[in-house]
Amino acid sequence: MAWQLTEDLETFLTTADGFLRRRPAANTIMLTATELLRAKGAGAYGDVTPLFGWRAGPGGAVTAAFLHTPPYPVVLTDMADAAAAELAVDLAGRGHRPPGVNATPAPGAAFAAAWQAHTGQPAHTGMRMRLYALDTLRPPDPPPPGTARAADAGDRDLLLAWLDAFKDEAQPAGPQESERVVNDRVGWGGLVLWEDEGRPVSLAGRNRAAAGQARVGPVYTPPELRGHGFGGAVTAAITQAALDDGAEGVVLFTDLNNPTSNTLYQRLGYRPISDWTLLRFGAARG
Repeated sequence: MAWQLTEDLETFLTTADGFLRRRPAANTIMLTATELLRAKGAGAYGDVTPLFGWRAGPGGAVTAAFLHTPPYPVVLTDMADAAAAELAVDLAGRGHRPPGVNATPAPGAAFAAAWQAHTGQPAHTGMRMRLYALDTLRPPDPPPPGTARAADAGDRDLLLAWLDAFKDEAQPAGPQESERVVNDRVGWGGLVLWEDEGRPVSLAGRNRAAAGQARVGPVYTPPELRGHGFGGAVTAAITQAALDDGAEGVVLFTDLNNPTSNTLYQRLGYRPISDWTLLRFGAARG
């Protein structure tokens, strides 16, 4: 069957939510995005109109889905390469112009190849990531000096500065979202600071749980404070906070070009479950 597209969140969830929830860890991006939209309304990502879609098999069961919340890339569930290519052709034909695609490697590559063929826009790798899921939390032992606390409104300037620095370091080509993250997460424990002698030294964030899964991120320690175990401690603290709040599982993404973080999260009890590639589209070649 052909792709079905809608701008109505409830229409999408009525059809595809069960499909997404069958694999809550793998579908964490789409589940947390739709949960945010449901909690905060259509303006959760700014003055944009999200686009949703699904594809069903011959029996009517959903087999694939996608989400686009501009200015972010299109996000794909796992799907056949042909389905990903068909979606790219459909979106291009409708004049839709996402900045890229975020998916596991095979469907992401199929989408990008079809996109280039129909728009002339080549794709380049913006980031290679690995998705991890928590088995059993193993906090650092011994822990570094200090303690964790939930960030509050008095930390706003520090949070914005550190989130801006994280974005510039990790995803310089991506959209700026520091203010949205702070506005959304301060007040319910979605941002946690590790403090040493009363001085904040590291930051970790998490999304609202969706389908029982919370997602940790970002995690940031200023360069001059790295190497002391603060990042591991604050990650363990926010992971435990998510579990204490009722999350059945916790996931996080890492940058595959950062071996330190990939090793750290495995020491904390996270196991790799899939690789992802963020592909960004360039200008069409004349």
